[in-house]
Amino acid sequence: MTTLTRRDLLAGAAAGAAVIGLGTVRAAVQPGRLVELPARPAPVQIDTAKTAVLVVDMQNDFGARGGMFDRAGIDITGIQRAIAPTARALDAARRAGIKIIYLKMAYRADLSDLGAPNSPNRMRHLQLGVGRPVRAPDGRDSRILIRDTWNTDIVAGLESQPGDVVMYKTRFSGFYKTDLDDRLASLGVRHLIVTGCTTSICVESTVRDAMFRDYSCVLLEDCMSEPIGGALSRSNHEASLLSVEMLLGWVSMSTHAVAALG
Repeated sequence: MTTLTRRDLLAGAAAGAAVIGLGTVRAAVQPGRLVELPARPAPVQIDTAKTAVLVVDMQNDFGARGGMFDRAGIDITGIQRAIAPTARALDAARRAGIKIIYLKMAYRADLSDLGAPNSPNRMRHLQLGVGRPVRAPDGRDSRILIRDTWNTDIVAGLESQPGDVVMYKTRFSGFYKTDLDDRLASLGVRHLIVTGCTTSICVESTVRDAMFRDYSCVLLEDCMSEPIGGALSRSNHEASLLSVEMLLGWVSMSTHAVAALG
């Protein structure tokens, strides 16, 4: 069995960067332009006509005071810090004609899509209070992680715009039992610029599923956050970015994306 070294992996990723724009297009697309993003492990080219931005779970339950994370005592400061650079990246993407797709973790009011009684998804989310009635900061009656409530609204500063796509999901990956893949195919998308929270859970789950479907993912490091392991010398955020850098895609920054798209 051949053993791959880190040098081998980086060399392979660098070679992959040179051919990222050569994937098969599954739908007719509008003319775009090639832009190059400084990234790890190597600069990466994307075609703006074949690119979409994913905004993963940037909703009140995860990133706002009074949301599920905040009520559970989970530190949301990192997620809040990611809002401003994400807003700048989204603005640049919209001006470049790139489609924006918001993914939101949310369940039906009867929790029928939460999972079987003994499923990890149901048990872990019930521990965090999914479905619990709460009073939103604006005074409205709301419920934790339930569709069409304040809790699952997109956080202030990242509101969707006309022409954006907003989709619900019920598991960590945005591809699980959704039509995300079909929507991307209909748009001719092969490259994904990924933002959102949390890095090691919903973001990484979505990126892994995207990679399995041959999408090329570029994660914007400062446009995502992860509270798990935040007090450790190396966090889950850093571990997930390393996995992406080594095997799953590319890692860049919002400043690079804004400059390239601008």
